[in-house]
Amino acid sequence: MTTTTYKPYRNGQTDNSSNGTSALVAGAAGFGLGLLAAAGRRAAVQAVTAAAGDWFEGLKAEHKMARTLFEKLAETTDDDKAKRATLLLQLQHAIGKHNVQEEYVVYCVLREHGQTDDADELHAEHGELKQALFDLEMIGKRQQTGFLDRLAEARAAFEEHVREEEDDIFPRLQSSLDAEQAKLLTGRMNREGFKVA
Repeated sequence: MTTTTYKPYRNGQTDNSSNGTSALVAGAAGFGLGLLAAAGRRAAVQAVTAAAGDWFEGLKAEHKMARTLFEKLAETTDDDKAKRATLLLQLQHAIGKHNVQEEYVVYCVLREHGQTDDADELHAEHGELKQALFDLEMIGKRQQTGFLDRLAEARAAFEEHVREEEDDIFPRLQSSLDAEQAKLLTGRMNREGFKVA
């Protein structure tokens, strides 16, 4: 049997706070480690984009990662429900982070440089892709057929969107930026990506 020793305070109360203090310290340490782990995970997720060193190259690297996830999903069958759900979640996260970077930073800079119509069109296309990813999730949850057909539609729309960005709109923006503006855009984009990574 364990006995607890209580130390009297000066005013006659007893001190049984050592266990509470230990728990508080342990909780704070755990919370701190959790924050560090989350920051490390975010840094790892954003690393591919940041390592590119340039906003445009970073976005192209993210397009390539999303393309790989689309390919893996296209290789699944209706019997691969768990695999599909995992890959779809990864794709939703990758596209979501990517969209935040573009919508909160890059498209705003497009507007500043007179490419408002382009920014609006690209933003609308993001909405269509979000809907397609939602539809795919619902098809999987309801165990309906048609997953691969809807995936093919989403993938085709994604590829068209990427072609617009990489072959036309972003090169025009890049040519209008000086070195300092490009560096600022890269830093701001990476910051937004880190927030949601």
